[in-house]
Amino acid sequence: MPDVVTSTEPQETGPEGAIPAAILAVLRRAGFVAADIEPCFVALTGGVASDIWKVEAGGTPIVVKRALSKLRVAAEWLAPVERNAAEADWFRVVGTIVPEAVPKILFHDAPSGLFAMPYFPPQRYPVWKAQLRDGAVDQHFAARVGATLGRIHAATMDSAPLAERFANDETFHAIRLEPYLEATARRHTTLADRLMELSRATLACRQALVHGDVSPKNILAGPAGPVLLDAECAWYGDPAFDLAFCLNHLLLKCVWNRAAAPRFLAAYDVLREAYFGEIPSAVAAGIEARTARLLPALFLARIDGKSPVEYITTDADRDLVRSAAIPLILAPAAQLSAIRNSWASTLQNDGQGLT
Repeated sequence: MPDVVTSTEPQETGPEGAIPAAILAVLRRAGFVAADIEPCFVALTGGVASDIWKVEAGGTPIVVKRALSKLRVAAEWLAPVERNAAEADWFRVVGTIVPEAVPKILFHDAPSGLFAMPYFPPQRYPVWKAQLRDGAVDQHFAARVGATLGRIHAATMDSAPLAERFANDETFHAIRLEPYLEATARRHTTLADRLMELSRATLACRQALVHGDVSPKNILAGPAGPVLLDAECAWYGDPAFDLAFCLNHLLLKCVWNRAAAPRFLAAYDVLREAYFGEIPSAVAAGIEARTARLLPALFLARIDGKSPVEYITTDADRDLVRSAAIPLILAPAAQLSAIRNSWASTLQNDGQGLT
């Protein structure tokens, strides 16, 4: 059994014995559950794309993850289950670059579409999203997230073997570009041409290894720095997507916890700066320009796409996001500081100000 431990998201106790018999059989064959032991399973909740269980069988607990073909959201959202193998492979590759920032893959069973990884106890590895929700915004940690992401992108740039290994265009389109950019285009006909062109341009860019879901809910604040989880969208493509996806959450959380908005904006700044501190200068301007195009589109997508954030619940707040995003989609900025400043101005002028 492993001697390291990891957690995915805030967990809640699920029904005992909820794991399918076929999955238990795989665990027994792999040696993680002895034939004479009845293991304890706890369903971990919070994600929409996979079944995830904490498994205890007399030793150190592990986490077992199996991808779903239909995601748990209100809209129809289908995705290839082969992404489970790509996720495990992303962890293996990134483990050679920043080993402290990813869990180790303990085993992967392709026929059943699952893998096992260690379990980190939440007392030592809290989820970054929970900290941000409570207004605990550690600027040093935000910089560590940016630097880690930059190191991954820089180390994997212009790699023909990785481009072939992670040629997951179909999956990335199905679980990122279609539900975010293209679904939003269908709701905003005046933006449709721009959003569809942005989707095509993003899919056509192949520059570095992309995680695809760099969200605070997928980042643990570990004692040695950030631990990245949930790489189901792994793809060799545009690193700007990762940076835009992460920065987007820091902007949106200004609405969730208004009192912490200045700290979220400061975290945006330090994360961006730390990221580009790891990126070769020859490509930095291009990545920043593409990130600046993607960011307002993702900002709007988390209101009007297939996966709206759960914490923006009023029409007034949704309109606030739209009022900031739409002009920047129509007239893209070239620098990320311009987007940050525009959003700060929107917050300042909406009647509540920046506290």
